[in-house]
Amino acid sequence: MIFFKISGFFFFYFVVTGVYVIFMPKILLLLGYSAPQIGAIFALAPLMRFFVPFFFLKHFELTQKVFYTALGGALFSIVMFYPTIHHFYLFMLPNMLLGACLGMILPYVETYAMEHLQKERFGRSRLFGSIGFMLIGIILARHLEDYTNGLHYLLLGISLTAFFAYWLTKNNTHFANTDAKKEEPFHFFHLKYLWLSLFLLQVSFGAFYNFFTIYETAHGISLETTSYLWAFGVICEIILFYFQAPLLQRFSLLALVKLGVFLTALRWFLLFAFPSSLFISYAAQSLHAFSFALHHTAALSLLYTFYAHKKLAAQFYYGFSFGLGGFVGALIAGYFYGEYLYLYASFIALLSLVSLVLFKEKE
Repeated sequence: MIFFKISGFFFFYFVVTGVYVIFMPKILLLLGYSAPQIGAIFALAPLMRFFVPFFFLKHFELTQKVFYTALGGALFSIVMFYPTIHHFYLFMLPNMLLGACLGMILPYVETYAMEHLQKERFGRSRLFGSIGFMLIGIILARHLEDYTNGLHYLLLGISLTAFFAYWLTKNNTHFANTDAKKEEPFHFFHLKYLWLSLFLLQVSFGAFYNFFTIYETAHGISLETTSYLWAFGVICEIILFYFQAPLLQRFSLLALVKLGVFLTALRWFLLFAFPSSLFISYAAQSLHAFSFALHHTAALSLLYTFYAHKKLAAQFYYGFSFGLGGFVGALIAGYFYGEYLYLYASFIALLSLVSLVLFKEKE
């Protein structure tokens, strides 16, 4: 039953992510937003994800009460999308609130999932998030005649996410306990090259998460076909999530993180070099299995080996990588959107790989 609850949470959490990442940029473009404005909007949620963990270093603790407040805040923020979406500056506010709340929700559940299921079984639960992401990409591509449909799916998705999160955590004794002694310090600088690599990789993903749909449709690929590209990448991700346990047992976590970063750099270069090739686009999307699924599990597991504060480590993982990295990546992608966008992204991913090499030398 616990496996079902965790998997249900992942499924609907990433339904919300799928609508937000795949379709919201296109919706905003249709509503008259410029590329820099889209980049700015999608930089706000990651920026809030970056700031939130710092409040939990000394001032707050990620308790059940805080978690439930975050669930309510996420639900309220999406409700506020409806009256604010036509106003650029007003629309910033619910996006900031959503980012702050999501920065607390996912680490809280994912840390428990990793500890309860162990890294070998974690992928088999986490793949339900990938299934949710893929299905919403296929379904909503056929029902986006009106932008409000996208908002309806967002609202339904966050409501069901909150339901499964509450069902999982209510009366669960695990969530009444802290994951480390408060007096034990949380350090960054002895792992600075690892943190830098995680940050840079997500900077490179700014071109993908915020402009992949726009980029592909601008090169003659239909919106429906682009949704299939998203879905194919997620299918590859699901397969690797399911079968990654032997890799995690046989190879070092650091080696697997390096592999994920290298293949990400290759992935972006393929999109730059062959922008109109549907075959190459599918080939590039197949690498999502390594650049996200394998990299994510290996990186999170690697951080857990260094830190006793596992929920806080997860918060900072999302804060520095998907948060600060996503913020900078969205701004850079909005500014450099054009012919060379994915060349810049490939170069940034290579810098992430260099940082990992330095981390091994200093380790």
